[in-house]
Amino acid sequence: MADKILKLNYEGLLFAPIFYEESVTFLKEYKKKNIPIVLIDSNISEIEGVAYIGQDSYQSGYLGGKLISYGIKNDSTVLILKITRNVESTTRTNVYLQRIKGFYNYFKEKKHLPKFNFIEISIKYDTEKPLTKNMFDGIDCVFIPNSRSHIIAKYIKDNDLKGIRIVGYELLKQNLAYLNDGTIDFLIHQKPEELGYLGINHLYKKVVLKETIDELHYMPLEIIVQENYIATKL
Repeated sequence: MADKILKLNYEGLLFAPIFYEESVTFLKEYKKKNIPIVLIDSNISEIEGVAYIGQDSYQSGYLGGKLISYGIKNDSTVLILKITRNVESTTRTNVYLQRIKGFYNYFKEKKHLPKFNFIEISIKYDTEKPLTKNMFDGIDCVFIPNSRSHIIAKYIKDNDLKGIRIVGYELLKQNLAYLNDGTIDFLIHQKPEELGYLGINHLYKKVVLKETIDELHYMPLEIIVQENYIATKL
């Protein structure tokens, strides 16, 4: 499909990168057309001269660290669970790693906090039984730097593991179910519908109105908890 698109003529491109290497190769070729490109959701810093609309991944990870530490008075152990498919994506080198970097830096900068110990585990969610109870021994908090918090929440609930704070990302239906029953404590949301809207609006202003507009637009970091999500539905 990428090869087909490269042969066709458009006046603007709205692109949400998923597979990193393929996205870089495609965008380098597409830039030769000299038409406006807007990336949404995931930014690829190697590609210069394209617009980006989405979260600041580093800051969202930094916020994740703050949410994990909020109200914690004693030394704690945090499990960082990196849940991937068998096929690696942009999260491998960009969004994913930037969130984790921001997460760690929060604790490095906040010297007044109790001692936090960190354990990193990578699992492939599409393999049989990727989680075990041993992973959660002595764990007080879990940080999941992508949208698959529901996988962890289901395991914790099914195995009746108590007192574990979960911070993750995105308002997927499965995540919201565990947010509403109290298994997930915080979800960081980036309003994907608004990303698409703003991306098209950016292209409209640039292509149709010929306006000069900022190429970088960071979305606000929205914290969703059980109470404010329910309130928005009333």
